[in-house]
Amino acid sequence: MEGLDIDMARGLAARLQVRPAFIETNFTEFMARLEEGRCDIAMMAVGITPARALRVAFSKPYMASAVYAVTTRTNTRVQSWRDIDSPGTVVAVAAGTVMEPLMRETLRNAEVMVVTPPRTREGEILSGRADVFMSDFPYTRRMVLMHDWARVIDPPGRFGDTLYAYAMPRGDQAWLNEVNAFLERSRVDGSLARAAERHGLAPIMLP
Repeated sequence: MEGLDIDMARGLAARLQVRPAFIETNFTEFMARLEEGRCDIAMMAVGITPARALRVAFSKPYMASAVYAVTTRTNTRVQSWRDIDSPGTVVAVAAGTVMEPLMRETLRNAEVMVVTPPRTREGEILSGRADVFMSDFPYTRRMVLMHDWARVIDPPGRFGDTLYAYAMPRGDQAWLNEVNAFLERSRVDGSLARAAERHGLAPIMLP
C-alpha cells in the first residue's frame, strides 16, 4: 500500500503510539464500517457532502479537487470535455463517490453507468462498454502513470470542486479533535506538504 493517506495514516498511528490496521473498503461501504465500529477512521480522501455529513463526522479538509475525465488514447467519440455529454456516450462513475450524483444531475444527453465492485471503471472503458469515466485529480493522475492507454481530459474551470477530509464515527468529539490536531501539526511541521509532494498531489493541497 502506498499513497498520501497511507503515509498520513502511519503518521497518525505514530502520534498515538499504536500499530495501524488497514481495512479494505470502498465508497459504497465505508460509512457502514465506521458506524458498525469496524474501523476508527476513513483516511481515503473522502469528499465532504451534506448527505455523508448526516452519517459521519469530518475532519478539517486538507485538499480539494475538481472532477476529471479519463478515456483511452484511441477513443474517437470523446476528444474534449464538450464531447462527453452527447447522445450515445456512456459515462462511468464508481458507486458511492461524489461523481455519481454529480453526473446524474449535470448530464443531459449521455448515459450514466454506475460501476460497483468487483467491476471497475477501467474495465468498463477497456471493454468498450463505457467511453469515459469520471474521477478526481489523484486517481486520474495515477491512471496516467500506471497505464499507457489512459488519457485525462481536464474540466472547464473547477467543475465538481470538492473538499476532501478524513471521516470518523459521529458523536466522538475527542477523537475528532485528536485527528484535527494531527492534521494541523502535519501542516505546521511540513510533513503533510512533503507527503503531498512525494505523491504528486501538491497542486491540490489546501494552505
